Amino acid sequence: MEGFLSNITLKVNENIYIKDPDSSELGHKIVQGSISLINDIGFEQFNFKKLSKLITTTEASIYRYFENKHKLLIYLTEWYWNWLDSKLVFSVANITDPRIKLEKAIKVLVSKVELDGNFSHINEVKLHNIIVAESIKVYFTKSVDKENQEGAFSSYKQLILHLAELIVEANSNYAYPNMLASSIVEGVYHQRFLAAHFPVLTHVRKEKDTVFEFYKSLVVKAIFDK
Repeated sequence: MEGFLSNITLKVNENIYIKDPDSSELGHKIVQGSISLINDIGFEQFNFKKLSKLITTTEASIYRYFENKHKLLIYLTEWYWNWLDSKLVFSVANITDPRIKLEKAIKVLVSKVELDGNFSHINEVKLHNIIVAESIKVYFTKSVDKENQEGAFSSYKQLILHLAELIVEANSNYAYPNMLASSIVEGVYHQRFLAAHFPVLTHVRKEKDTVFEFYKSLVVKAIFDK
């Protein structure tokens, strides 16, 4: 996996940013610092003034890369979905059995996130925490349709559609592959959120991979059981 990801560049739709953060050292510092700061204080308390102090630059310099903090959050979430999608695609590349491919894909989606090592300015563990706690704020806005038309959520949609393709490959007669795929992707992070804040509402356990077992059983019953 490390060898594969080290040879690719994860691109985020250019409509999200003003200047590509991947094009400069300052851009990397903005991304690295924003991940650390949002993870520590939350998106509501986060702003460019605090970020500029953390990375010792000016607010004006940050605004040269992102129009506002909402666009920055879109960038971070899209980078994450792109990274996760790349891991999913690679993990099933040499598997021929459709059922095993689908189970492997689900395993990638639910597995504990660890530092990748291929992207020095990205802490994937902290970014995962942001996805769990903050990513819903990217979509639940008045501007979601306009941003969607501009391609702001292409990586998110690509991940779900890749999973839907694996569902169809496993059972071409299943009528709701996109609905099932989006329910899995969103549900995984919702369960992680519940486990962190409302554990009585879930069955996530540290000693057992219950999230994987739940979604595997859900998919099996949905598309394989008669």
